[in-house]
Amino acid sequence: MIHWNSLAEFLAMGRHGLYVWGSLLVMALLMVAEPTLLLRGRKKLVARLRRQYRAEAAERGQARAGDRSMANGSND
Repeated sequence: MIHWNSLAEFLAMGRHGLYVWGSLLVMALLMVAEPTLLLRGRKKLVARLRRQYRAEAAERGQARAGDRSMANGSND
């Protein structure tokens, strides 16, 4: 078991402190970044799918209107 006599010794981690605390910092940043990036990506995907759905619905509406005008014998 390791015992430290002071906070400075604990932070130095036997001269491995930079590696230990740097690794901990990188891990913490990644744990925050991953869900943030996933949420941002999900929002972009949902927005893109909504735009696509509206565009396809508009195309279907135009196709139906064209079908009706042809059935009525109208030449637009």
